[in-house]
Amino acid sequence: MKAVVMAGGTGSRLRPLTIGRPKPLIPIVNKPVLAHLRTLLQRHNISTAVLTLQYLAGMVEDYFSSVSNDTVEIRYSVESVPLGTAGSVKNAESFLDDTFLVLSGDALTDINLTELLAFHRANGALATVALYRVSNPLDYGVITTDEHGRILNLHEKPGWGDVLSDTVNTGIYVLEPELLNGIESGQAVDFSKDVFPRLLRQGAPIFGHICSGYWCDVGNLPEYQRANFDMLNGKVSLGPLGHRLSANIITSGEVEIAPDATLIGPIFLGEGVKLKGGVLVQGPCVIRDNSVIDNGAQIIRGIIMRNCYVGEGAEVRGAILGRQVSIKRKAILYEGAVVGDRSVVGEGSVVYQDVKIWPEKQIEAGAVVKNSVIWASHGRRSLFGRYGVTGLVNVDITPEFAARLGAAFGAVFPRGSNVTINRDPHRSPRMIKRAIIAGLPSAGANAIDLRSVPIPVARYYTRVSDAVGGVHVRLSPYDNRVVDIRFFDGEGLNLNRQVEREIERTFFREDFRRVYLDEVGTISNASEVTEKYIQDFLKHIKLDQIRSAGVQVVVDYANAPTALVLPSILNELNCNVVGLDARTDENKMAILPEELDNSLRQLASITRAVGAKLGVRLDVGGEKVFIVDEQGRIIPGLTVCALLMILALRANGGGVVAVPSHAPRAFDDLAAQNNGQIRRIRHDQMTMMQTGLQEDILLAADDVGNATFPHFHPSIDGLMTTAKLIEYIVTQDISLGALQDSLPTWFVGQVKVSCPWDRKGKVMRRMSELPEAIPGSLTEGLRLEKGGEWVLAIPDADDPTILIIGESNNPENLERMLKRYSSLATELAANP
Repeated sequence: MKAVVMAGGTGSRLRPLTIGRPKPLIPIVNKPVLAHLRTLLQRHNISTAVLTLQYLAGMVEDYFSSVSNDTVEIRYSVESVPLGTAGSVKNAESFLDDTFLVLSGDALTDINLTELLAFHRANGALATVALYRVSNPLDYGVITTDEHGRILNLHEKPGWGDVLSDTVNTGIYVLEPELLNGIESGQAVDFSKDVFPRLLRQGAPIFGHICSGYWCDVGNLPEYQRANFDMLNGKVSLGPLGHRLSANIITSGEVEIAPDATLIGPIFLGEGVKLKGGVLVQGPCVIRDNSVIDNGAQIIRGIIMRNCYVGEGAEVRGAILGRQVSIKRKAILYEGAVVGDRSVVGEGSVVYQDVKIWPEKQIEAGAVVKNSVIWASHGRRSLFGRYGVTGLVNVDITPEFAARLGAAFGAVFPRGSNVTINRDPHRSPRMIKRAIIAGLPSAGANAIDLRSVPIPVARYYTRVSDAVGGVHVRLSPYDNRVVDIRFFDGEGLNLNRQVEREIERTFFREDFRRVYLDEVGTISNASEVTEKYIQDFLKHIKLDQIRSAGVQVVVDYANAPTALVLPSILNELNCNVVGLDARTDENKMAILPEELDNSLRQLASITRAVGAKLGVRLDVGGEKVFIVDEQGRIIPGLTVCALLMILALRANGGGVVAVPSHAPRAFDDLAAQNNGQIRRIRHDQMTMMQTGLQEDILLAADDVGNATFPHFHPSIDGLMTTAKLIEYIVTQDISLGALQDSLPTWFVGQVKVSCPWDRKGKVMRRMSELPEAIPGSLTEGLRLEKGGEWVLAIPDADDPTILIIGESNNPENLERMLKRYSSLATELAANP
């Protein structure tokens, strides 16, 4: 006797457990579903099982090749594309020459197959369907029969108004091989939807037999949990699960249980499980091979797969852990939470009810995770990062999330306050912006829509209007799946950390201010946004001198809203402009690094070919610039910073310029040579712009093309950077190439070192104990100096990394030095 076991499903409703694992191989207590089915087949003297495979077929074959069984021969029928239940059996037709069984590979059952076969033969049936009575038939195919068991009709997944019975199709059939003659090969065909209804219409003998015993369709996570617990409670008769340590404690091998551990069955413990001191395990509960439950942890109604670690004092309450999951100390997982394979839930984190964490994710220490983590690399306990509030669109950043965020931001300000809001041209920021606009008035704030303008224009308008804050929504230039929501204060600058925390508190507590109907804020469009910006812009450059020069420049607008503003400015300056990518294109808001490189090479080639004095590409937000000199050379960001510093000091007869804390020592000499001095600041946009508020600052610039000219406004502004470079070239009668060639050579490099969040402090402390460490000497990080060389170690605020930046007198020494300190940091991070 042969059986066909349909085992090709993807198990989408069981995700994240079935990501990287076929559904029939998910374990039920002590072994996979398919292994339990093989036990059932063996009990009823089935000699051959033909497994129909499609999704991750190789893993199923590998499993059975490693597990010996002389009683049931396993054969395989692999589909290149899904063929449906009947189509997959048709695909295995070459193996079938007599009456055969069909079973679903994702069902746990102990029904009497011998009895089912006897019923089939006694009635001379062409097909017999195993039926089972359930309390809720809505998710199954409901079948009605006459008094002899002949099927009268089938109703697939009915509504309550169509339910005529509680008897459902189990997906277990006894079939005669001639039934397959009416099925077309290579086509997707289903038994319950296609084959059986056709045969019933033809009057074929199709019977149903109500089976006793146990049956559970393990098709979703609640049913998966139920199947495990039913088996532990003895409701499934498929042989012993292992050795009984006591009436309700079963193990499959040697285990280690601390004397003061508390176990309340039923519980299954796999081989090599360790339960440390003070552990509480309350069943029904499954803890599979080699998992460690550390001191004081609690596992209540949990399912824990192989090689997991649950840290001290952690709690797993009704949750499911995949393989190699690490739950750090004091973390809590609530009912229905599922953590995918090889994920880490950080110390003190809380994973809420029904949250799904996809495989290989890192939940940072202390995070409160209320929504599923699918694509993001980690959850977070805070909203704000380096680029504002950031996440995958429609995954992390959804419209409902954005509406709540808008309400939280609006609640920071008094009722009736004006808040500007702006976006880039892409449809994702448009959607999220509209959701934020919906949230702001609910908290009593008026939303002033700037539509789509460059970020510097939005910041400027926020500063000069009566707005108390602003929002800009953009597609991340680094990943087109990600949206950044950036918030401004009334000066158009990034929010300080105190205000960010206030927003976070309101958001996470859901303590939103809901105003009365006559206090609901308004939504209106701002007028003359770019006109006001341009009018004031032109007052802060030497307009007449630039106009008389008629400078030729090449400008790449990056298909962004900058193309709606900067051309008007350059026209006022009487520049001869060769414009590139001047048409706004929502699909160009995020581009690959190689696309940017190609654009810069094109800019360099055209600048050199047309003899232009300057080539500029602005980023899509209009903040950052990439510069090309008249010789067609792309100027590195740190060199652009040096050039801007020198030119600004010369234009003003000296002064103070703010540069990054890791700028080369040569910057001090270059500033002094031009009657100026530098002020080293933290390497972030917030610090740059806050520094711009200081009265003595001429310019603040960094090493990636950001600059602010505070005499106009303190925000980073690539449009003003472009105009100022043109002004300096004209008024100082200088070429950028010649100035670049006059600069001294410096050797500065950097490397990132992976470091878990909970070890950053230890790594920095240990490095600060080195003899060459100079703690407190700069505004950020830890500086180490030795023999004229220096290194700056800076813990990253957003990622589990530490940035190592250094300067030396030659590239070989620089490489050696960076390698030394990065290796040291790696070693310290690896040792708890």
